[in-house]
Amino acid sequence: MILDAARAAMSRLFSREFRAVFFKTLGLTLLVLAGVWFGFKEVFEYFALPWLDAFFPDLPSWVGWLSFVAAIAAGLGLAVGLALLIGPVTAVIAGLFLDDVAAVVEKEDYPDDPPGKPLPLLPAIAMSLKFFGVVILGNIVALFLLLVPGVNILAFFLVNGYLLGREFFEFAAMRFRPEMEAKALRRRHAGTIFLAGLVIAGFLAVPLLNLLTPLFAAAMMVHLHKMISQKDGETAPR
Repeated sequence: MILDAARAAMSRLFSREFRAVFFKTLGLTLLVLAGVWFGFKEVFEYFALPWLDAFFPDLPSWVGWLSFVAAIAAGLGLAVGLALLIGPVTAVIAGLFLDDVAAVVEKEDYPDDPPGKPLPLLPAIAMSLKFFGVVILGNIVALFLLLVPGVNILAFFLVNGYLLGREFFEFAAMRFRPEMEAKALRRRHAGTIFLAGLVIAGFLAVPLLNLLTPLFAAAMMVHLHKMISQKDGETAPR
């Protein structure tokens, strides 16, 4: 069931409809990161660089090089930080377009079933922010667990597998069910959904390809929700 859902999601991943969502997501992500970069740069140059001259006006002229070195170090640090933020920022922006992804999968692969109902704008924004928090939290926890001998990469997969599996499945289910019913369904099939989350975590671990993680995860969980619903005797959940 899980592998079937993953294969079905991959088959749609590079379709024209998915590419359109991906380019919108990537464009907005780069715009946000560029804004963060220039905003930080302006703040740093305005407040940090004059600091040495303001507080130590009588120091030798070579001390001015410290400002140059500090600027380079800050730039490198910001570049690393932005690289780490690409995944989470992509997740929060993609969260605004996940209903588009789900609608494509439902229309193309389940044409005889009633279509799902998109989330209203405010709940959709709240869910995208929740995705952002989940990705940030998962990676922070995994980062700390990397310091524990014998855990390392396993921590990344376990934490992200659980969190991503839970959130993306509930998203797919809530297109057809009230929130409480979606959560109850997820709890009844917690093992299957966790294993599906591990597949998503594996996708997330691949550089560059991980930018497509929200699209892949949403499509995969739409398929998994359909399969679980049919298994439970619901031929067309609504």
